[in-house]
Amino acid sequence: MVLAFVIFLVTLFLVIYQPKSLPIGWSALGGALAAFLCGLISVSDIATVWQIIWNATGAFVAIILISMILDEAGSFEWAALHVARLGRGRGKQLFVFSILLGAIVAAVFANDGAALILTPIIVAMLLALGYQGKAIIAFVMASGFIADMGSLPLMVSNLVNIVSADFFHLSFAIYLKNMLPVAIVSVFSTLLALFLYYQADLPERYDFQKLPEPISVVKDKNVFGAGWLVLAALLCGFFILEPMGVPVSFTAFTAALLLALFAGRSKQIAMKKIFISAPWQVVLFSLGMYLVVYGLKNAGLTQYLTKLLIEFSTFGAWGAALGSGLMAALLSSIMNNMPTVLIEAISISDAKLPENLKELMVYSNIVGCDLGPKLTPIGSLATLLWLHVLKQKGIKISWGYYCKVGAIITFPVLSATLAAMVLFLG
Repeated sequence: MVLAFVIFLVTLFLVIYQPKSLPIGWSALGGALAAFLCGLISVSDIATVWQIIWNATGAFVAIILISMILDEAGSFEWAALHVARLGRGRGKQLFVFSILLGAIVAAVFANDGAALILTPIIVAMLLALGYQGKAIIAFVMASGFIADMGSLPLMVSNLVNIVSADFFHLSFAIYLKNMLPVAIVSVFSTLLALFLYYQADLPERYDFQKLPEPISVVKDKNVFGAGWLVLAALLCGFFILEPMGVPVSFTAFTAALLLALFAGRSKQIAMKKIFISAPWQVVLFSLGMYLVVYGLKNAGLTQYLTKLLIEFSTFGAWGAALGSGLMAALLSSIMNNMPTVLIEAISISDAKLPENLKELMVYSNIVGCDLGPKLTPIGSLATLLWLHVLKQKGIKISWGYYCKVGAIITFPVLSATLAAMVLFLG
């Protein structure tokens, strides 16, 4: 167990700090190799883990690829300018609308897409409006938090959602049916918490007439229009094809390929640049990190967690949901949500609980792994990407400030969301 934890912690350190710009995929694979050489995982474990993560990782990369093409076409900047005009010059109204836009982007284009693509657009818009200091911090913190907290509604909204859904054989439609009302509670409780915390830092007015017309930022109207059609077809495909046994990754990659082929004919869309900068490292990261986690499982960690989950279940639906959700949140904040979701999923599977309590724990694990990472800067890959984007823009968020805001915002939102889950599913 000690050896497994040492390998895990060293791997996590390399992933978070990326010394000499070491890609996260190679760090994770290095940790997996160390676990294999130390006898913590076997060749058969590699096949088992790949079976768990291939569909999730493929779908996630495809969704991010679609979002990158749409971003290159100007779609997200177009949406942000519309939001700025909807605010009608009222600073607090703009804050609310920007959070709702972030929630929509996170739901459709995944949390990493929201953090990586929408954040720099929001920052550019604020600078154009003359915002500075505390006002910019309020908006960027809101965009960072809603990227994860708005990633509950769809199976493809977050990589951990897909991993858990695949592990427990949840269909796209069933997942949406059970999680949508819970996701709505998460978004609006996040909106309320962020507004109450930052309202004093928001300017009363802004001159939205300074901003260009939304249509003027669209680089290619044909790709822009095709993108929305592809998205509509993609969502329909999830509902229609998945019940027929077609993996979500196949549907997502087909949609991404169609949009890429269409965009490739445009002189304004740099498809070669998009393909090169696509998150291919996530594939290596997923495989490597989950193999390291499987080494922890083989060393006995999940046995301890299983005992805790069984203890939580003795307190009924509320104990099962709150206990498993808070445990997932705390583990995610310490050791990142990617490994946490698999560790707790295995523990839930091993616990042999009544079906109603098992179902609550499955969804509570997802909620904890989506929302809990906001307690610390290392909790999710989306947050690490977000911090990297802010650093490039010259905006520094200290760990102390982030953790303070994270605790104040996350615990009430997480509690409200888990309570909603018990009321809807319990």
